Amino acid sequence: MATGTAKQLRTRTRPAGRGWRLIDNDLDGVLLGTIIALLVIGILMMFSASYPAAIEDGLSGTYYATRQLFFAGIGLVVMGILSVVPYQFFEKLWVSGAAFATAIVMLVLVLIPGIGSKQGTFARRWIAIGGDGGPTFQPSELMKIAIVLFFATLIIRNEHRMKTFWYGIVPYMLMLGVVAGLMMLEPHLSGTLIIAALAVTLIFVGGARPLHFSIMIVIGVIALAGVVLFLMYSKGVGYFEERILSWLDPFDPEFMQDETWQTCQSLIAIGSGGMFGLGLGASRQKYQYLPEAQNDFVFAILCEEFGFVGAVTVILLFCLLIFRGFYIAAKAKDKFGMLVAVGFTMHIGMQALLNIAVVSNAIPNTGISLPFFSYGGTALLMQLAEMGVLLNISRQAKLN
Repeated sequence: MATGTAKQLRTRTRPAGRGWRLIDNDLDGVLLGTIIALLVIGILMMFSASYPAAIEDGLSGTYYATRQLFFAGIGLVVMGILSVVPYQFFEKLWVSGAAFATAIVMLVLVLIPGIGSKQGTFARRWIAIGGDGGPTFQPSELMKIAIVLFFATLIIRNEHRMKTFWYGIVPYMLMLGVVAGLMMLEPHLSGTLIIAALAVTLIFVGGARPLHFSIMIVIGVIALAGVVLFLMYSKGVGYFEERILSWLDPFDPEFMQDETWQTCQSLIAIGSGGMFGLGLGASRQKYQYLPEAQNDFVFAILCEEFGFVGAVTVILLFCLLIFRGFYIAAKAKDKFGMLVAVGFTMHIGMQALLNIAVVSNAIPNTGISLPFFSYGGTALLMQLAEMGVLLNISRQAKLN
């Protein structure tokens, strides 16, 4: 009798169709530990990498790290809440639709001078809150979450029609086209590619016919070729030729002092770390040699200070997070949970892969941040929110 009473206290249910059910399954401890490990290492490395930049900007050496720690604290609270609130809440059309519509409006607002803000580049990717010098918000980070939730919701509602071209492909392509168009006006190529990849993955996993999916890919390739041709027309063929040649040989004296300076300093930092690194805080490249060391190129500072061993450790942690994310997706309680888990796992995994590839010059510099590591409050909040939902999916899944 006592055992039954304890079980009733742990698991409270409502009749089917009359609300949520609180599940007494534990969330995935492996995933949670991996997230915390990446976050702790990320803040530590961001602090080390940002110290010289903060001093150079006339600020306290701990300025950027303190702000990142503040957003990490908020993000952990959000992650904790979302790990408890049943993820089925986001399956409601008015919730996911409102998130998507809000992200679209913000992508429009960011293009308006006086509202949209530039931060050290020609790109207008942030909304200035309270005017210049105030906090900023990056709408593209919200869109990465919104498009996963909204597309997953629509796929569930049209599951029996996903095999048709007009319901399984066309609406999603039109919405993706609007998002991609607004993103490219910033311009934000890397963010556009990530969002497009997330959307395409969800359409495929959601049940689109292989033939229709192939047609969509062909149309996407044609659209991408059109963008490239437009850029070639506006920037000139020489621009692309220079980008490719500088990527293939970043240490060429013709490019090293300008186009590939950042890449060269990144490779020097990686090579300087050796097997075990120079030690925490001992990086030399972060002292105004490597631009944006606390942002897109924080992984290079990690390599310099912790060497090959430290770099491999972080890469393995990301691999473990990706593995657990897809494992949770495979064991999810329902298809909506599976789609959301796939989308959020793809986001973190793809962004980490692209960032490390850029830092090591495996691909041309695209300006993409490293999840949990790069400086940026919006991105960190959104990433921890995603992890909260993923943990909630694991709480309800049958992982054993």
